[in-house]
Amino acid sequence: MTALLATLTSLGPKDAELPWPRHRLDGRGWLGLLAQLAQEDWTLVALFADATDIHLALRDEGDGSHALARYAAPSRRFPSVGRVRPGAIRLERAIRDLHGIEADGAPDLRPWLDHRSAYAFLPVEGDGIHQIPVGPVHAGIIEPGHFRFHANGELVVRLEERLGYAHKGIEALAVGRRPDEAARLAARVSGDSTVAHSLAFARAVEQALGQSAPPRGIVLRALMAELERIANHLGDFGAICNDASFTLIHAHATSARERVLQAAETCFGHRLMMDRVMPGGVAADLLPEGVTRLLRLVDETERTLAYLFRIYDSKPSLLDRTVSTGVTLSELVHRFGAGGYVGRAAGRAVDARKSPGYAPYDELDFDIPLSLEADVHARVLIRVREMQQSFRLIRQILERLPSGEIRTDLKVGPGEGAALVESFRGDIFSFVRLDAEGRVARYHPRDPSWFQWPLLEACVEGNIVADFPLCNKSLNCSYAGHDL
Repeated sequence: MTALLATLTSLGPKDAELPWPRHRLDGRGWLGLLAQLAQEDWTLVALFADATDIHLALRDEGDGSHALARYAAPSRRFPSVGRVRPGAIRLERAIRDLHGIEADGAPDLRPWLDHRSAYAFLPVEGDGIHQIPVGPVHAGIIEPGHFRFHANGELVVRLEERLGYAHKGIEALAVGRRPDEAARLAARVSGDSTVAHSLAFARAVEQALGQSAPPRGIVLRALMAELERIANHLGDFGAICNDASFTLIHAHATSARERVLQAAETCFGHRLMMDRVMPGGVAADLLPEGVTRLLRLVDETERTLAYLFRIYDSKPSLLDRTVSTGVTLSELVHRFGAGGYVGRAAGRAVDARKSPGYAPYDELDFDIPLSLEADVHARVLIRVREMQQSFRLIRQILERLPSGEIRTDLKVGPGEGAALVESFRGDIFSFVRLDAEGRVARYHPRDPSWFQWPLLEACVEGNIVADFPLCNKSLNCSYAGHDL
């Protein structure tokens, strides 16, 4: 038994197996777990609530074990997790706004999603400090979010974010719906990660019912996920260069991304592949001509990417803007449990496709690219290398694409399931509880942006205001996925 599971076993009885073993803790057990969290290098995966309970998902990166802890909070209070894990602070604030359950001893008691009252930004003192408010409405066609800069001249002393403007009640809207209906909500948690969020929801539902998608459906899901990864990384690569005033790469990368989206629409019927991944499998099959189209797309995109990266890597004026800019400190990355290109650019070798792992990636050969520099340049490099691995994965998938059904009918009944999948931003956690009629009683998606947005505040500190767009785009956190 691993250290994480042994600790939970000693603190409270197991009340569910799930794919993630879950233990029920009383007040003493919860405090004992928090004491262990202050000492152990366990990663906070998710923290969420339902009507009466607090749920905490954890992972031990050392051995790959993972588990859930449940704490009943009939008094509508629970000891704060944010005291020992800073990534929990905003989650606790959201829990209070959504469920009215208070975190005792929380480091930050301000509202998060509740925008009905004035917001008290943290003070900054010093000679020559001035404030620059930006948003929530922005000049570009982007989601709303407020950024409050405290600066000394051009140097950023502190950045504080005020988010929650894109809250749309996804969790509440899912309650009472059939899994196939709720799947449409999962697909709209964050549009650029529609495949990944749909996959996380589908796998959680299937695990709740003890079923699985057919082999061909499982492989097609991975194919869509890698196409989504390539499209988003291409867009980010171009946009980062554009924010450094190098528009040539942006133009070519946007064109290459467009070809990926067009291929997705031709092969699966939707540019973003929205509503293509469903509980039980997928909603669209890949025809033989689609295989040919995607193989050609991979070859073309691989050549384009190599050409664009040669340009990027040969321009001192461009590298001067990205190298050593917006460094995300390794200790903060690990402390917040940030994944994706943010984590891997700071040496955190975590990828849900490998650990805990899921089909068909357990039978595919690919590497996790890493860097230690943790700056804007490193996050560009990770994106480029991840695309190279995605090309490799797509070729393997298309070479061994199994025949057969693409979707299986799911039985109707109660159950609980949890899943962790890798989106282009990092790992997505999804929890689903089904009632006796097989309808959704609780759905909680945790987007990777929850643990990445705070790092933007940290990485922009000490940089000039003009470099904020570079820092921001290099992290590219989701407003909608975070605000739910």
